[in-house]
Amino acid sequence: MRRVFPDNATCRVRKPGCHNIKVYSKHLLCLFPQHGPGKKHERAITLESWQQRIVDASPWEFVRGLIHSDGCRVTNWTTCLVGGERKRYEYPRYLFANKSDDIRKLFTDTLTAVGVEWTTLARGSDPFNISVARRASVALMDAHVGPKY
Repeated sequence: MRRVFPDNATCRVRKPGCHNIKVYSKHLLCLFPQHGPGKKHERAITLESWQQRIVDASPWEFVRGLIHSDGCRVTNWTTCLVGGERKRYEYPRYLFANKSDDIRKLFTDTLTAVGVEWTTLARGSDPFNISVARRASVALMDAHVGPKY
């Protein structure tokens, strides 16, 4: 950021498991058109070609950032009848929630690119939630995403 904004104050806060870099400038909109006025789910969110190249080169970092900001890993459960007796079955699952269709599409396109199976969960008619619950896909996410800090 110092190379991009040599005349502005930049700050890097060292934290375990994440990168927290801050810069203050009136020109952020020039470099990051997603950073604009209004609600993000009411305007188009697209990646510039240079941003897409970064995501293509480091897709897991992109997925990790989105999960750590708008997602979580939970233990889900269900019950089923086994030999006439109701048994509880628990399994891990990743959930991602965002109102922006564009952000959800960026997330799911990247999941597909790295081989993660996902589904959309609709609350009523609102498809705001993305679920990763297949065992192999959860294991893949566990290997690359890691815990939130």
